[in-house]
Amino acid sequence: MAGKQRELTLRFLAQPKDVNYGGKVFGGTVMGWIDQGAYALAAAWCGGYAVTAYVGGIQFEASIPIGALVEVEARLLKTGRSSMHIGVDVRARDPKDDASRAQRCCHCIVIFVAVDAAGAPLAVPVFEPMTAGERERAEYAERFMALRQGIEAERRAYLERW
Repeated sequence: MAGKQRELTLRFLAQPKDVNYGGKVFGGTVMGWIDQGAYALAAAWCGGYAVTAYVGGIQFEASIPIGALVEVEARLLKTGRSSMHIGVDVRARDPKDDASRAQRCCHCIVIFVAVDAAGAPLAVPVFEPMTAGERERAEYAERFMALRQGIEAERRAYLERW
């Protein structure tokens, strides 16, 4: 599927409504941006509606100040039968600075599932990595999902106990 969109970037300014009392963007706001960027890519890839099934490995590395130019970059990492694994990086910089000075503020993996009007999963086009970078990211997604299985086992054990 060489013609399908494999990545996209949303760009906007961090606004006063996005920040906490310390003048930094709320973590929940960043997570909303992540979901929007990942959804836009998932919808483009599957050509329909998709729902968030998982967000994992979210790591806040740096805060985002009010007025920063924010970039939410979503990349397709791999697909399953109905799922799309998307890596998302959030970067920010002073809009007066060169784009090469953008700092990564957050990274995570989001899994979307394509669904029909009744909410039943739909098959998605197969993602075939074409570049060395895409192959590396697909391998990263595989390793991440293997780790996720262990985390999920721990989560289930905890929930059964409490």
